[in-house]
Amino acid sequence: MTEPAPVTDLTTPRDGIVPVIDRIQPLLAWCEAASTAPREPVAVDAERASSYRYSSRAYLVQLRTDAAGTALIDPLAFTLPATLLDLLAEREWVLHAAGQDLPSLTELGMRAAALFDTELAARLLGMERVGLGAVVEDTLGLRLAKEHSAADWSRRPLPEGWLTYAALDVEVLVEVRDVLAERLRQDGKDEWARQEFAHELVRDRGPTRSSSWRGLHGLGGLRSVKQLAAAREMWARRDEIAAAEDLSPHRVIKDRDLVTAAKEAPRGRGAFDRALPAKLHRKDMWWQAARSGLELPASHLPERSERSYPPPHKLWSKKCPEVWERYQLVREAVGQRAEDLELPPENLLQPALLRHWIWEHEDVPTEPEIGAQLAELGARPWQIAQAAPVIHRARTEG
Repeated sequence: MTEPAPVTDLTTPRDGIVPVIDRIQPLLAWCEAASTAPREPVAVDAERASSYRYSSRAYLVQLRTDAAGTALIDPLAFTLPATLLDLLAEREWVLHAAGQDLPSLTELGMRAAALFDTELAARLLGMERVGLGAVVEDTLGLRLAKEHSAADWSRRPLPEGWLTYAALDVEVLVEVRDVLAERLRQDGKDEWARQEFAHELVRDRGPTRSSSWRGLHGLGGLRSVKQLAAAREMWARRDEIAAAEDLSPHRVIKDRDLVTAAKEAPRGRGAFDRALPAKLHRKDMWWQAARSGLELPASHLPERSERSYPPPHKLWSKKCPEVWERYQLVREAVGQRAEDLELPPENLLQPALLRHWIWEHEDVPTEPEIGAQLAELGARPWQIAQAAPVIHRARTEG
């Protein structure tokens, strides 16, 4: 039996802790050093404060190339110069879970020429664990500490321990990329990865926070439309305050407290106040918001459930049994194909995309027709090549 390779803790950046760049000149010096190796990819990461702030802006940007070393940039201190943006626009970026960071980086004017997402590559390779720490350990035998991932990165000054953590996040990303790229090539999945990375660069990610009160946790416990109306108006008031003060909404009032109070609102002010935490009892604005919902005319009250297209698939088995039956057949076939390819089913074909296709096609299209329909819904060519034949077979034989 082969002994597992030893794992080494990676606790200190190879160049030591670099100071945070909060002035233009040090950043321009980093750009000049990076420009001496124009074909080098750049490791990129961003730290946000989503648990503390309403915005999803980046409060620290980490960059690294071999030629220039690591740069820890404070994007609050100045507008990023064109020299940096132009340099980055010509490079391949290496990120982990790019979809989390690209919106905040784009907000700063940063755009990539190409992308390599180490998390997405790990998924395509069928790795069981795809967090950054697990991927670094699997590929390089190094163990990263992840204790500051949920920290308040809007804090100033940033503690030295946090800066160590931030620097280590980009310390070995390019080396990880090289290992994963070779594994993708060996598995014949390098073209799949290229298509996925290109899609990540252009896809629409929508709002970074829930734009609907329907996203409140625990909303299913409200039974009457009056309770729902109270919750909706309280959510709107909370969102207004959170945006104005740049606070995470749960730091204004937690979902569970909002929903519990909305549930009691139809019973009157006393019951409503008792449902709120003591520190919020004297804040009349919450009762005013809830009452404005309670007093709405019937025509303005919310529906018990949100209309969506297609309807939630959890309802199909009871309300649309024929759709549910073909969904089960096709989902099982796609899942089996994904297992054969050693990748997660959701990476072979996104569940929402598959459900949308199932809902719209009671008939049995030809395999080329299925491919064209999947492409229209956003599937990439490699996904279509792998999924369309099994979908057609499942529908034909089912």
